[in-house]
Amino acid sequence: MTTARIPGSPARRQTDASGSDAPTQRTGPHTFRRMLAAEGANYFLLLGTTLFLVLFGLVMVLSASFVEAYAAGESFFSVFIRQGLFAIIGIPLMLVASRVPANFWKRWAWPALVVGIGMQMLVFVPGLGYAAGNNRNWIQIGSVNAQPSEFIKLALIVWIAWILSTKRELLGDWKHVALPIAPVAGVAIGFVLLGNDLGTSFIILAIVIGSMYFAGVRLRVLAVAIAAIAVMGFVFSVASPSRTDRISVWVNGCTATDLQNYCWQVLHGTWALASGGIFGVGLGNSKAKWSWLPAADNDFIFAIIGEELGLIGAIVVLILFVVLAISFIRIIRTSTNDFARIATSGIMIWVIGQAFVNIAVVLGVLPVLGVPLPLISAGGSALMSTLLAIGVVLSFARSPGGRMPIAVQNTPSERSRLAAAQRTRPSR
Repeated sequence: MTTARIPGSPARRQTDASGSDAPTQRTGPHTFRRMLAAEGANYFLLLGTTLFLVLFGLVMVLSASFVEAYAAGESFFSVFIRQGLFAIIGIPLMLVASRVPANFWKRWAWPALVVGIGMQMLVFVPGLGYAAGNNRNWIQIGSVNAQPSEFIKLALIVWIAWILSTKRELLGDWKHVALPIAPVAGVAIGFVLLGNDLGTSFIILAIVIGSMYFAGVRLRVLAVAIAAIAVMGFVFSVASPSRTDRISVWVNGCTATDLQNYCWQVLHGTWALASGGIFGVGLGNSKAKWSWLPAADNDFIFAIIGEELGLIGAIVVLILFVVLAISFIRIIRTSTNDFARIATSGIMIWVIGQAFVNIAVVLGVLPVLGVPLPLISAGGSALMSTLLAIGVVLSFARSPGGRMPIAVQNTPSERSRLAAAQRTRPSR
């Protein structure tokens, strides 16, 4: 076998006795450039925005939590350190998930959903599950606590995407949509509702309806589902006196008797936003976090952002979530795989929809639902599950439809390989 160097060619070719040639494998800087080329603009846009939101969230968690942490007898940095540890675990987990092929998520859709629902059932086990406020939605094993409903979101999204993608040609028949999805999603949401977590149940319902819409389910089927959900939601809301009072305050406004109860958090969140003005009072200088605003580092962290960084800071956060939404939409539009497109749409509805709900609650547009601001609020389970979900989307962005990314196809070595394969292909 002889080796010949073709002038101007990017790769060395080996020519055998038959005259056929094939490019040799090259390592070094060229291999590194090829690895980077495998990720396109959508990949880096989503990854960069996510990492920026996580880092920004760590800064705001430190600012919003150190007063309450010290008042509780802990270190000033205790909440920040916990959140940082979850970020240190969650970011590599996201990057590992971004390298996993779509078939992996399909294969583990059912097991993940069963495990998620099983974990949610553990919140009712005495000594293992516990309640915070009025919600029994947490489990604690040793010094580690977790919120299983956060992981149910991702498991349910992947499972629904698998079901709807395999039934692509049957979505016009409502039976093929309702029979597999309604019972399973109903069980998952039912266990969350039994824990009295209406906010998380609302987000999961939005994920289910939104995934079916992006899958192409007929609008009349969705309309019937939404009507049924609205009726059940109304019944569930009026069944709890605390929820009835919250809705009444949201609809009718606050009275003198409500100021110390359900109006307290909303009013102090509004005052925090108002006191920030355009430029804010400065990072770390919030007054509301000094035991005036409940859940300042979690559900109402957007109010602290508005107070310390002002209108400009609040708008920057909104813009970042808009960029995140654009990243999801671009990945949906470029995907040729039904499973990837439906799963990405479900994760988009989860992250962007939950951000909208959280900010709307702080602004008083919606009643208090108790959902965190994704990637920013304190909460290890929420942060890790969201990062894992974005890692799933990144895996779709790397290879839309399971095909080789265009960026890789356009590299000199890949063009040489394809040309060689074309020349050696037998004629028909």
